[in-house]
Amino acid sequence: MTGRNWLDSLFQDVSYGLRILRLNPGFTAVALLSLALGIGANTAIFQLIDAVRLNTLPIPNPQQLATVRIADRKWASGDFEGRYSELTFAQWEQIRDHQEGFSSIFAWAAQRFNLATGGEARYAEGMWVSGRFFETLQVRALIGRTLTPEDDQRGCGTRAAVISYAFWQREFGGHSEALGRTIHLESQPFDIVGVTPPSFHGVDVGHSYDVAVPLCSEPLVRGEGSLMDNRVGWWLASMGRLKSGWTLEQANLQMGAISKGILDATVPPAYSPESIKHYMEYKFGAFPAATGFSRLRRTYEDPLWILLGIAGFVLLIACANIANLMLARASAREREMTVRLSLGASRARLLCQLLSESLLIAAGGALLGTMLAQWLSRYLVASISTEENQFFLDLRLDWRILGFTAAVAILTALFFGLAPAWRATRVSPAGVLKAAGRGTTAGRERFSLRRALVISQVAFSLVLVCGALLFSRSLGKLLSTDAGFRQTGILEMDVDFTRLGIAADQRQPYKIALLERLRALPGVDGAADASIVPLSGNGWNEGIILAGHTEHAGETPQLSRVSPGYFRTMGVPMLAGRDFGPTDTATAPRVAIVNETFVRKILKGASPVGQRFQIEEYVGRPRPMYEIVGLVKDTKYYDLRDEFAPIIYVTTLQDDRPDQGMQVLLRSALPLGSLTAAVKSTMNEAGSQITIEFHPLETQIRNSLLRDRLMASLSGFFGALAALLAMIGLYGVISYSVAQRTSEIGVRMALGAQRGNILGMILGEVGWMLAAGLAVGAALALALGRSAGALLFGIQPHDPLTMLASAFGLAAVALLASYIPARRAALLDPMTALRDE
Repeated sequence: MTGRNWLDSLFQDVSYGLRILRLNPGFTAVALLSLALGIGANTAIFQLIDAVRLNTLPIPNPQQLATVRIADRKWASGDFEGRYSELTFAQWEQIRDHQEGFSSIFAWAAQRFNLATGGEARYAEGMWVSGRFFETLQVRALIGRTLTPEDDQRGCGTRAAVISYAFWQREFGGHSEALGRTIHLESQPFDIVGVTPPSFHGVDVGHSYDVAVPLCSEPLVRGEGSLMDNRVGWWLASMGRLKSGWTLEQANLQMGAISKGILDATVPPAYSPESIKHYMEYKFGAFPAATGFSRLRRTYEDPLWILLGIAGFVLLIACANIANLMLARASAREREMTVRLSLGASRARLLCQLLSESLLIAAGGALLGTMLAQWLSRYLVASISTEENQFFLDLRLDWRILGFTAAVAILTALFFGLAPAWRATRVSPAGVLKAAGRGTTAGRERFSLRRALVISQVAFSLVLVCGALLFSRSLGKLLSTDAGFRQTGILEMDVDFTRLGIAADQRQPYKIALLERLRALPGVDGAADASIVPLSGNGWNEGIILAGHTEHAGETPQLSRVSPGYFRTMGVPMLAGRDFGPTDTATAPRVAIVNETFVRKILKGASPVGQRFQIEEYVGRPRPMYEIVGLVKDTKYYDLRDEFAPIIYVTTLQDDRPDQGMQVLLRSALPLGSLTAAVKSTMNEAGSQITIEFHPLETQIRNSLLRDRLMASLSGFFGALAALLAMIGLYGVISYSVAQRTSEIGVRMALGAQRGNILGMILGEVGWMLAAGLAVGAALALALGRSAGALLFGIQPHDPLTMLASAFGLAAVALLASYIPARRAALLDPMTALRDE
């Protein structure tokens, strides 16, 4: 009977709460909208954290997975390819053959495959996988079969490929006839043998694979650029499933025990004695891999946690606003509570009824917030994706997201509902009835609570406004950073002429002729080839030995191989000496051009022209001596955030190992469409099998700042929302204060107080609340700012100018919101106020 009575009471409370909310549509709409924004923002960001950091791979028993790699790799030398260049193929073979802790283990690497056989490139996200990839992950084919160890044998007699469900639907319309069809990857034919289930997207969280091919096909696709037998070719990652009875700690110990044997068997013969010493200090280990691999996780994990904290502050401000509204409603409902108490209702019963209203508001806000979060989370993923780098995250709702949203809803209901409900049930029936309807409990205690809520709103708002200004100013400094080269009007073009089969000794003349054809295009003001495109994220660095020295220089410079005309095309000023010219051929003495930082850090300020050095890259064969013939202005290399680093430029004309591709930089004022059309026509004339891909340099640089743009835009939005909510809250409190003090103001004015005195009295009250909120907010901003320091550029988290600007801006908004009710109080007619009294 007790349980039944409890359920009846709950049903009555919910029904009554729904009626009350329906009868107060304005209050209900404001409360639901505020909570929907706060809960939706928190849920969306937590959903991304869940997908990126917490979610395990959608396969059986993912907790049994571990990755094998070098523990704490601080030094590495060689050729690095792909997103997860943790192992060489030789190391992988040793790990596969000598590990004991895994029942099954595989190696894999991410790779973009060009599906086009000529013209503009069209890419598919691919994977190189060893034969036990699908077996280890326990992924079965939806149709057909998966790859097996028999498919991954040296030489790859049968070139098999497994495609994803999404690729199957997109490219083949989901028809079963796709099995047995041939797909061309980098012009190499592969037979489709299976399709994986729609729930499997690979092991790279943030990217969904399209096609998987065996490791053994890597030499067939890459040809002379193959890394399989390259002892310094780092391109693989590995993952295994622990044997029954084995723990991760045991597998880690076993990998450590066999590390020396693996290293002895895989020492690169081209390494110098010093490099071999570093190499032999490596130690392999096993590490948890239930959540897969993710470069997205490394890039965005910290920003997402910071954004979750920012969204949490917004929710707290929204809750404080709703609490203030509910306190005002509680004052208006005092006679109702008094009558209920007089008729025998218990305070506990009234408290439950009022809290049920809060829970209904929170539940409605959570429902709307969850729907909003689905759109917002997908918008955030789209905002950090680019045309060349499309991110994919499985954003389906799971128990963690639903539990998080439910917990947030309950906590917010208690936060904004408990205090008003408690105050409303503490009325004195005799006092209220004696006052004939004039609220006696809405006095100092209740109004003090409302003031405290406003102070907290101002404090939290200052934190968010300060954060928004910090991230916006950081982005502004990045955008205004002098990269040292021209960023607009430059088109970067990737050219691949592998299918033409040009002999190695004819490639350089072919590249020169191709550049000349591009330079001859109407509207093209410059064209050059470069092995490293600035700010692309790619790089090449080597140690150097200055002439007359036996040890390498203290700084390790960055290098780039460029053709004549590069500096003019990129707008990089030549400060001394000369540019590369047509006479700097492979048979001529080696020449180089350096930047200002090279002179300052390596040459210690000495005149560079005429200085000579060797590059340590050439181990195992004679190292040619380079002579510096020119000095150019400093330019950024990897990232706009980086300090200027020493850079050496060598010329493509002296490259003794030219590859079958180019990265061409074109400078032109033509519209992008007109320029690309002209280039396509020219390249088609040069060879129909040439594939090309276009990247406007300005777009590439802008895409490199996606994380900074995301932080600036979202923090700015949340900061503006917080200021708006704080303004509404302050306006409500001051309006309520004026309404409660109408008679007092009337008496003051009757006794001679001027309108200016009343205005000053009201604004003075605002001033101390504002001062208290700003003081608390400043302390919070200083304490929390350190967590964002790593994401800022050119500005400190405790920047005084930002703090002062945030405080003055927020104070101006708050005073503006308070002026309207204060002016209304100053214009009050004292006779009307006293008559009402």
